[in-house]
Amino acid sequence: MLALPLVVAGCAVGPNYQRPAVMTPATFRFADGSATNSFGDLSWWQVFKDPCLQNLIGTALTNNYDLQQAVARVELARNQSAAGNSAFFPQIGYSGDIGRGQNAVYNTPTSLNGRTTSSAQLTLGVAWEIDFWGRIRRSSEASRAQFLATDAARRGVTITLVSQVAATYFQLLELDQELAIQRAATNAYAGSYRIFHDRLVNGVASKLETDRAAAALANAAAIIPQLEIQIATAENQLSVLLGQNPGPILRGTLANPPQPAAEIPAGLPSDLLRRRPDVVAAEESLIAANANIGVSVANFFPQIGLTTLLGRASPELSQFTGGSGNLWDLGGTLSGPVFQGGKLRAQYRGAQAQFVEARAAYQQSVLTAFAEVANALITRQQLAEEFVYDGQAVVALESSVDLATQRYLNGKSSYYEVLQAQQELYPTQRALVQTQVGEFIAVVQLYQALGGGWQTAPK
Repeated sequence: MLALPLVVAGCAVGPNYQRPAVMTPATFRFADGSATNSFGDLSWWQVFKDPCLQNLIGTALTNNYDLQQAVARVELARNQSAAGNSAFFPQIGYSGDIGRGQNAVYNTPTSLNGRTTSSAQLTLGVAWEIDFWGRIRRSSEASRAQFLATDAARRGVTITLVSQVAATYFQLLELDQELAIQRAATNAYAGSYRIFHDRLVNGVASKLETDRAAAALANAAAIIPQLEIQIATAENQLSVLLGQNPGPILRGTLANPPQPAAEIPAGLPSDLLRRRPDVVAAEESLIAANANIGVSVANFFPQIGLTTLLGRASPELSQFTGGSGNLWDLGGTLSGPVFQGGKLRAQYRGAQAQFVEARAAYQQSVLTAFAEVANALITRQQLAEEFVYDGQAVVALESSVDLATQRYLNGKSSYYEVLQAQQELYPTQRALVQTQVGEFIAVVQLYQALGGGWQTAPK
């Protein structure tokens, strides 16, 4: 009987897992070159080299509550898997009772002619289910896959957290720069207004020009509070990611930002299937669903087990230590379904449906991963090109504002020419900053889409 589990160890009902076929392209769409190394393989501290940003990411990885919840879920799944594996081993337990009563033996009413007796019993029981059909193995396979899926989800939370901190940090730098531009614009409109007001007092300028200058000044000043609200909101958002109360965020500037590399290798699409945590989690869930089919199939068959009972029992406490009180039993058990009202068949069909759902979810996650990488690649490429054109536009508009102002002071043009040049310059300057930071965020999104950012920082 001890050798029987070894004989049947290779038998497990239900389908063995095979990864579903997915259409993996040879290269990512919009990828530069065909390099096999991937940007996603880099550690986050190798990608985000701003010291302030590195400090913020490190704080978030330590204090963020979403990540702490994900870690706790992993520990829960780990222990649930360990608890499921306990079914492989004999289950040993003990029991005992002691009592005194009339017409009772071992707490079971029986006629003893009204006598009052004492009884005692102490037993050690062993039960071991022989995994003849592989029900326990399939159940263990499913619980282990769920644990690995939970761990992959934790990696996904880590990657998302690193990316959110980096993206919000760059948005803060953008808003700081936009605020500086808007304050400069307000000062410029204020200078124009003073000129027109002085000229109006001296009878040189018209009231219409002065009113337009006053309106331009007010409109420019009204944008400043909006930007300050956005800055405070972004700081509060980043504080939540850091696991801290809302407060100011120490940060750098866009004066000397880290420039992204001209070419960022995306790597091989096939490697993405092992690197992306959502894809890994989806496949582990699929493995668990496949194993659960085996569990549902095994439920149709009888469960076979061994039981052993050792102990001592006596109807009289005075005889409990005597040799006549020895108790033992060794036997086998067999239990199985006969009629369940269709429950087992419904469970089997439900497990099959769960597998079909999990397979579709896995295939969908693969397609989504390829699409997100392609989107990040094209976004980064086009924003880099847009940044060049915005820079050229800013240079030209700065020159036009200077020329328009000189022409107006020399009486060669009206104020409307100056106003038009200013109204084109300052929004273009802000657009240039937005494009610059947009490229940084596109790099962050590409890094996240490639599955990078989950590594632990060196100490």
